Amino acid sequence: MSLVLATTTPGEPEIFASLQGEGPSQGKPCAFVRLSRCNLACSWCDTAYTWRFEGDNRPHRDGIAYERKANQVTLSEEDTAARILALGQPRLVVTGGEPLLQAPALARMLALLPAVAVEIETNGTVAPPPALDTLVHQYNVSPKLAHSGNPTALALIPERLKAWAAEPRAALKFVVAEPADVEEVLVLADRYAIPRERIWLMAEGTDAMTLAAREKWLAQLCLEHSLTLSKRLHIELYGDTRGT
Repeated sequence: MSLVLATTTPGEPEIFASLQGEGPSQGKPCAFVRLSRCNLACSWCDTAYTWRFEGDNRPHRDGIAYERKANQVTLSEEDTAARILALGQPRLVVTGGEPLLQAPALARMLALLPAVAVEIETNGTVAPPPALDTLVHQYNVSPKLAHSGNPTALALIPERLKAWAAEPRAALKFVVAEPADVEEVLVLADRYAIPRERIWLMAEGTDAMTLAAREKWLAQLCLEHSLTLSKRLHIELYGDTRGT
């Protein structure tokens, strides 16, 4: 059985070691594996090469259609696990795309890594099956707000938001581009009883200057509403590049 991964260069799977750039584990050394495919289409997505292939007309601000063959690679579960172990990191971040679209194969791969603490980055629309859920230490859930361009019915599924709110392993990380986005977060927090100590707000941006400008006003809103600010440390350190 196999997993479909994103690539750093054609044929080279995006499996790498770096510091976690976002959320509760920010700054921690981790191994990363980036899976391909997504069920949503955020207009500002910085990993559109995982889903916006030639023939996919879902809107994106860059308007680039990526060649599937150059940007996807299939690896066996065993090969994927071996490459992750070779990085020698105590923590693994599974990202995408939307990793939970490949949950059965992902669960089998993670079972080969019993000593590694596992984080899964997810858009929050897909329920993790029990076989996978038992192997996960932390969920970094990033529900997509209206400014993402996704239909609300697809991006903000009530039963999933309720489930994540009740899941103590889940940190809910919202991408924010303007102050009005924070008001949307507060409405969702009240509607679905999301504990504010598990809400992270992160500025949208793919360059350090944009992030710094937005973090100036976002920091104050986090202070006012008892929410946590998340940096995008990897952008500040390495820029908007693959494999970082």
